[in-house]
Amino acid sequence: MAIRNVYAVMPVVDFESARGWYERLWGRPADRNPMDGLAEWQVIEGGAIQLLRDPDRAGSAMLTVGVDDTDAQAAAVAERGLDMGPVRDTPGGFRVAAIADPAGNVVTFAQDVGIDG
Repeated sequence: MAIRNVYAVMPVVDFESARGWYERLWGRPADRNPMDGLAEWQVIEGGAIQLLRDPDRAGSAMLTVGVDDTDAQAAAVAERGLDMGPVRDTPGGFRVAAIADPAGNVVTFAQDVGIDG
């Protein structure tokens, strides 16, 4: 089996409000709107984040996005009006910052900085 694409789904109740929030988070409008209540941001080749109107599952998703520079990512998000809170180092060698969307889904940005030796 060859995997060609992977989609992470962020379920929300208020789709239009959440769409505006994700546009600020990603710094651009959705790349695709395949159907009513679904928006999609292509974040890497073969990988996309989908925003889905799904009140029954809203607020239960967790997404980790690997980035080159967590501090720069947090600063860019702050410039677009969203506060990620503190950037922190983990014992496992990652620099992370997290933010919750309006539904309560959590998006974490993580930078692999290696384990201090």
